[in-house]
Amino acid sequence: MGLDDKIDNTAEKLGGKGKEAAGNATGDDNLKAEGKVDQGKADLKQAGEKVKDAFKKD
Repeated sequence: MGLDDKIDNTAEKLGGKGKEAAGNATGDDNLKAEGKVDQGKADLKQAGEKVKDAFKKD
């Protein structure tokens, strides 16, 4: 996984956690859900990068 991709995925995950926390603090269920979706996307992207890396090593 490239360093840029790793940083982007981590930033997206942290942004999602921030949205989720803001949603919890304000009682905004839509914002909370959007934060969880962002975190899920970041996790999927990171998993995809790890799979690509595994195939590159062989």
